[in-house]
Amino acid sequence: MNLGDAEGFELFRDEWGVPHLRAGDASALAYAQGRVTALDRAWQIEVERHRMLGSSAALLGAESLGWDRFARQARLADTARRCYEALDAPTRAWVGAYVDGVNDGLGQPDGRAPEFARAGAAPGRWEPWTPLGVWLSTHVLFAGFPGKLWRDEVVRRLGADAVELFATDGPGTSGSNGWLVAGEDRTLIAGDPHRFIEDPGVYQQIRLACPEFDVVGLAVPGVPGIGHFGHTGGVAWAITNAMADYQDLYRERLRRTGEGGVEALGPDGWRPAHAHLEDGVEVVETERGVVVIGGPDDGEGISLRQPARVYADLGFAALPDLLRARTVADVDRAFDRWAEPVNVVLAADTAGGLLHRVAGTVPVRDPENMLRVVPAWEERYAWRGRYAPMPRAGIGADGVAVMANERSLAASLGIEFAPPHRARRIAALLAGQVAWDADGMAAVHTDTELASAEPLLRLVEELDGLDDDAARLRASLLNWDRRMTAGSVRAAAYARVRSGVVRRLAAHPHFAPLTGLMPAYPEVFRPWLALVPRVAFGLENLLATDRLPYEERLAAVRAALLEVAAEATGATWGELHRLAPWQALADPGAEWPGLDGDHDCVLSTSSVPGVTDLSARGPAARYVWDLARREDSRWIVPFGASGVPGTPHHRDQLPLWLRGELAPVTTDFDRLTKENPVPRTTDATDAPDAAAATVYEQYVEGLGTFRLAPVDPAGDDIDVLHGWVREERATFWGMTGIGRDDVRDIYAHMAGLATHHAFLVRLDGTPVALFQTYEPEADRVSECYEVRDGDVGVHLLVAPAGGAGTVRGFTGALVGVLTSYALDGLGRKRIVAEPDARNEKAIALFSRVGFELAGEIVLPEVKLPEVHLVEKRAQLAFYTR
Repeated sequence: MNLGDAEGFELFRDEWGVPHLRAGDASALAYAQGRVTALDRAWQIEVERHRMLGSSAALLGAESLGWDRFARQARLADTARRCYEALDAPTRAWVGAYVDGVNDGLGQPDGRAPEFARAGAAPGRWEPWTPLGVWLSTHVLFAGFPGKLWRDEVVRRLGADAVELFATDGPGTSGSNGWLVAGEDRTLIAGDPHRFIEDPGVYQQIRLACPEFDVVGLAVPGVPGIGHFGHTGGVAWAITNAMADYQDLYRERLRRTGEGGVEALGPDGWRPAHAHLEDGVEVVETERGVVVIGGPDDGEGISLRQPARVYADLGFAALPDLLRARTVADVDRAFDRWAEPVNVVLAADTAGGLLHRVAGTVPVRDPENMLRVVPAWEERYAWRGRYAPMPRAGIGADGVAVMANERSLAASLGIEFAPPHRARRIAALLAGQVAWDADGMAAVHTDTELASAEPLLRLVEELDGLDDDAARLRASLLNWDRRMTAGSVRAAAYARVRSGVVRRLAAHPHFAPLTGLMPAYPEVFRPWLALVPRVAFGLENLLATDRLPYEERLAAVRAALLEVAAEATGATWGELHRLAPWQALADPGAEWPGLDGDHDCVLSTSSVPGVTDLSARGPAARYVWDLARREDSRWIVPFGASGVPGTPHHRDQLPLWLRGELAPVTTDFDRLTKENPVPRTTDATDAPDAAAATVYEQYVEGLGTFRLAPVDPAGDDIDVLHGWVREERATFWGMTGIGRDDVRDIYAHMAGLATHHAFLVRLDGTPVALFQTYEPEADRVSECYEVRDGDVGVHLLVAPAGGAGTVRGFTGALVGVLTSYALDGLGRKRIVAEPDARNEKAIALFSRVGFELAGEIVLPEVKLPEVHLVEKRAQLAFYTR
């Protein structure tokens, strides 16, 4: 397949850069989705491809070797091939069309993924089965099978009853919130998947439309269709992690044979095992599964058995069925074909149909399999088919259904579940505290009540004999509203006390047998084996257990309170609890904002008490699906639609996400901006004179090529600029009353400075903006804020309205290009802007594309030759790499 410009699909974008694709049939649409994903997320999806292949260290460095070893031992790529070959022919062709689009998009020489240059790499080629490998790699640890290693050690060292002390949704698993409200006039589905926050984001907002269907939703970059969260107009669905246990670990006895082979001891005695070397990694597979710990030279190992490999099924056949769904019954049938991961599903349609069920593949086996590592040579631990049908539930008489990873619908299928706090709080809010509309759902998304604080605060209340500082802290905590808001000093104090308690309990002699487990296991499994995080997320149980004497629990709380009281900082929770997203190529100089929320809040921005208050996991998206009017639906992601650093839509949604706001879901194609789906290569013939002096250029789909060239004081540039700066709208520039020669002198003077530079920006040869950069320490703005190394100041004057400036998305694209130049072209870390405080449109634009507003400043009065600049009030704004 080789579809292009007018050969099968159209590409539109909304004001947030979200791609809306329209094609003549489902195959052309799959191609279009693959192509636009490669253009928007090339670096991201190539990292995922390498992770699946076990070659990510080639891109990311030696720190990825642990994962790569696991990916090869687990045979992720081979499993993906098997699952692809087992697909029905129509689904296989549909996936193949998507891959064709990805390969064509990756082959475009438009330079939209600068990370490749930083990594010294180039995009590779996708195989037809690669999307299945991306899906498998993304979810292989989703069910948290390494937790069985932890429980095995707990049982062995502390006894079986100690397992419940740590049973919770811990740092190694992922969860979500989701809820459905069905009223007389309106039915809504809303929620937010909790995953590790990555930049670019793990979800891709997208719309897929053809004569068969028209779906908006959140896709996984690198995977066709819309699996987790979608709205077809007639029916909508959403999922959360069911917390089911569907992967097993077997303790294997292994030996080498005289012929160079490997054998494993099973219920029927010693049996041949598959073994081969792959780039220096020995890959061994027994009749149970792939060996991921140990090996023949150790005489033993631990093998992983997972449904995708056993049944050659990842559930991809469900994906095209979901796109074509018209009713809840259609969604239900599609999820009958779902395999991995195992999810709880909510769905509703415009005819009043409702659905609440579990979907996925869970094997039937001995209950002990779910708890710990089991011996491979005992027949009782063999799999005996799959659970069917999966659990279902009706919607309550109140019209409300909630899913938040708690022990409910999937209770019989798992061991560890999330505490019930989120589910209970959501239900309480929906019972009358919020309106059943998009704003009400957003209020639920952002609720910060921390019910899990109760056990610790109860012990704080019992403390006596404290010094004055500790007594004041005790009183402050007991009067705290138990909301983890970023601006709260009391929330921060609570968190610091909690961390102190966690560290002290982890150091308790009772848990000494559980220290030092991590070095005994591969690096990739260590998040499940660290004692301090396990204590942190099991704190409620540990503070109530009789296994630790009451006096010792109280002593830990007392010591933590005294420590925090003696080191009172006045810090707010947001100063401690900052966003810490994962980036494939990390930027060590990046400064991320503070966050509301905490692990057990509905706004679940997780930290690891006792280890760090930084948050690496939280709402990877938020959505509200309105069944009555799809155009009233809302969504948001932490960063933006683009995965390309510096582009206008790379982080433009971050300010909204931080505030808990939602962006509109645009469904009217007439309100979208149409783009040419085939990227153009740069053509220097657009403006020969400008090209010769160009310092930076960037092509933007649907608009053309932007070029920056230094202002020429002796040429026609001055006529252009004189016409712009003397207009009333340019009053802030202070040149409205001067003549052409004065403008020429100003820019001639600037051309001789090493600290200030002026550029005329052209779009396909037409002047569209004046852009100036300066060194902040050499400018009056330095008197208004603390200048950092790597700062660059900018001024921007857009050409008068008309021409390209009237095209939807122009100003956002322009700022994106200029941001790319300042950060990537100049190699700076932070951009400083100070637009006129009265220019609401400019300020809104800067905010929308990711600038952080930092308050108003008054610029000191300055005189330049021939120009008098009066004192001006400006809005200070920063954009950090």
